[in-house]
Amino acid sequence: MNLLSVPLGLGSSVGLKMMPRLSLYGWFLLSLILPQITNGFNVLFMGPFPAPSHWLWLEHFQKDLLKRGHHVTSVNNFPAKQPHPNLTEIIIDPKFDIPYYFPKAHIFTMRFASDFQNLQLWWHVGMTTSEHALNDSKIKKLIASKDNKFDLLILEQFFHESFLMFAHKFQCPIVTIGTMGYADNMDHNMGLITPWSIIPHLVLPHTDRMTFSQRAYNTYLSLYDSLMRKWVYIPKMQAMAEKHFGPFIEGPLPSVKDLERNISLMLINSHRSVDLPRPSMPGLIDVGGAHIMPARPLPTELQTFLDDASQGVVYFSLGSYMKSTDMPAERTATILQAFSQLKQKVLWKYENDTIGSLPSNIMIQKWLPQNDILAHRNVKIFITHGGIFGTQEGIHWGIPMLCIPLYGDQHRNSIKAVRGGYARSLVFSQMSSEDLVNNINLLINDPQYKRKAVEVSKKFRDNPIHPLKEASYWIEYIVRHKGAPHLKSYGAHIPLYQYLLLDVFACALLVVFLAIWLPWRLIKFLKKLGSKESNGRLEKLKKN
Repeated sequence: MNLLSVPLGLGSSVGLKMMPRLSLYGWFLLSLILPQITNGFNVLFMGPFPAPSHWLWLEHFQKDLLKRGHHVTSVNNFPAKQPHPNLTEIIIDPKFDIPYYFPKAHIFTMRFASDFQNLQLWWHVGMTTSEHALNDSKIKKLIASKDNKFDLLILEQFFHESFLMFAHKFQCPIVTIGTMGYADNMDHNMGLITPWSIIPHLVLPHTDRMTFSQRAYNTYLSLYDSLMRKWVYIPKMQAMAEKHFGPFIEGPLPSVKDLERNISLMLINSHRSVDLPRPSMPGLIDVGGAHIMPARPLPTELQTFLDDASQGVVYFSLGSYMKSTDMPAERTATILQAFSQLKQKVLWKYENDTIGSLPSNIMIQKWLPQNDILAHRNVKIFITHGGIFGTQEGIHWGIPMLCIPLYGDQHRNSIKAVRGGYARSLVFSQMSSEDLVNNINLLINDPQYKRKAVEVSKKFRDNPIHPLKEASYWIEYIVRHKGAPHLKSYGAHIPLYQYLLLDVFACALLVVFLAIWLPWRLIKFLKKLGSKESNGRLEKLKKN
């Protein structure tokens, strides 16, 4: 029996008798043991997108499943640093060449700054990375296999819909993990229609109090996304799935759209403290902050550097994909000039030693434990590209941020942070050394930024259970209850005209129309008949 499926002692007199006898320490030990006492599920965990930041987030969910005693077959781009007896890895090889399809020079010149460009970028990246992964010989072998059995498919919800066909292949329920937050198509697949009047599109930073022009633009962008997704993007994913799965599966393949509607649970990287309230379903679970753990001890050199910073520390990182070494030389010179003017120390994630001589207040390292650094009491400012994971870490630790967004959701995240009062923002291609210095000094010296950062941090941390633990609970729930179809609305499976009651309104309009038209026609007919009879009488009178 899976002990997690029923409360301890439920329906058992022995269990009920034992419960009062356990000490507080005993219950604590039991809480540590219970996650391991399971009939470990077989989980197919898939993160085909090759961006390091995405996998650094997803890996937390995988590690927790392993910790809870489950067997995980992991399809991803990054081998685990530590082997685990319950972990089988299928590493996509060769790695997808992101810079070839997605040149960094285009990012630094702000080519992907418009909403439509970012949408098209995501579709393009999703298509190319999915095709690349499905062409891997090891994944082809998995598709062709006949002996593998899985209790659950977990897939990152990031433009890899063709991978949903693995759920049909192995006849198992689906859980997705939405890396960037909510999107209209997620709502639709759980039986909701996103109200565009109060919910902005995924790429937009608007609030739920949109002006007329914002609502009009939101409707235009959302409708464009919906139609392009339905008539262009999803058919391409369907063709991809049929190409790779068709030869190995008997009978007709289901549509990718139907597989989307069969997703049992969506774990969404969102949090009520920083994201808008929106209609929901039981199968939509917010897990924003799942990757944030208690701070660990820092390496000695870093610990000393931070401890000795009497004026505080400015921490600067462009994330895991965009590297400081890829910046145009003039931008690097601008940043160096600004940092050299600060009285604070600067800790900069810079990926090699080619930068040359550094001012005495600057330390560079190729890799930095960001979460642990942000937790240090002397860190005053976090200069970030506005990625969702780093932004959440800055919020969690109450650090004011200077956002320099480059592409994708970074623009949205930065605008929301600025509007929240705990951040400022600069345009990468236009900022000067003076802009950097002035904004850093404002964020440090004006107490309102720190006050707002601490306020939002308290809200972000105030959770009944750690988001990662909640995610693991619901993942196991889906397997225990065979897909848990009761967590979503049947609205996901009915046509739009039925969902919106257009057939009912049409019927009501028809009834009203007939209720008015038929009497009117009858009256008109009777009048005409009466007129004929009257004319007939007149004719008779004239003849007489």
